[in-house]
Amino acid sequence: MKKILLFLPLILLLFSCENKVESVEKSFYYWKSDNDPYYSDKEKKILKDQDVKKLYVKFFEVDYHEEVGNLPVSKTNFNIYSYCNENDSLRYNVVPTVYIKNIVFQKSTGKELDKLADNISYLIDKYTNEKLDSIKVSEIQIDCDWTASTKDNYFYFLKKLKPIAKKQISATLRLYPYKYPDKMGVPPVDKVTLMCYNLINPLENQSKNSILDLKELESYLIPKKKYPLHMDVALPVYSWMQIYQNNNFTGVIYDGNGLKKNLKKIKPLWYEVIKDTAVNYSTYLRRGDKIKYEEMNADKINKAIALIKKNTRLDKNITVTLFHLDENVLNNYSHEEISSFYSDFTK
Repeated sequence: MKKILLFLPLILLLFSCENKVESVEKSFYYWKSDNDPYYSDKEKKILKDQDVKKLYVKFFEVDYHEEVGNLPVSKTNFNIYSYCNENDSLRYNVVPTVYIKNIVFQKSTGKELDKLADNISYLIDKYTNEKLDSIKVSEIQIDCDWTASTKDNYFYFLKKLKPIAKKQISATLRLYPYKYPDKMGVPPVDKVTLMCYNLINPLENQSKNSILDLKELESYLIPKKKYPLHMDVALPVYSWMQIYQNNNFTGVIYDGNGLKKNLKKIKPLWYEVIKDTAVNYSTYLRRGDKIKYEEMNADKINKAIALIKKNTRLDKNITVTLFHLDENVLNNYSHEEISSFYSDFTK
């Protein structure tokens, strides 16, 4: 018994070392579409000050239309030279990312999925030549909220894409398929990024923050469980306001900091508009409208990191990606706070 007690600290030390992250590659998602302002000096400065050299750039989305089938939409106007000069561009690792709506895999036949893999690879190569110039792309990420009913079609598509693209393929991984791989399957890719946000349907639970609820996050994490693939981590830094007019959901405001002066808090997460307000050319708030303000802050993100470290088994070297690179979002954080979202994983 005495010998066992003597070896116990060594065993615990070995286990803790096995699960310790030693290095973090800093990254951002770039999720702006072609109608959004595509860069700012503030964003450029953040990349430089934080020494971020990896960007997951949404090149486009894929939706399904009954008349025409699968169709690319919401293309980006990203250009690497907006964020750096020609000499620095080779220092960046840009990962073309494509969001595919689940309906695509509900509606598509095998032949249509074969064509989809060809078309996506072609468009990525085309946009890479146009927007990235001399940067070599070695990875493509596919983002999809697949379900048990679309798993087979989605995995079939991923297997088809790999030999066509001739690149490393990664996929986003929501918390439900992370927790239930036997039911949801393990995607046939090289690695995954665990998306630690958007845990709750925003319209179904009025009392919880749908972006990130810490108890909800913890319920999906399983201590000592090792996912079968290399797993990186993505965290939210954005906030949003859901608009309810006559008790009906009518839209979302992503940059709502300037609206706070016209809101009165009525209960946790919920506010009432106290003054008629024009948000933009298409959104007008009237007195009495209700707002569900789901806000993120550094303290909540750091608590989420602590939960992830405690309750998952990560490799020694991981990428941590913040969603997303946008001046209006990042104005809410100091340089030190943004830095901590990366460095806390190694502490």
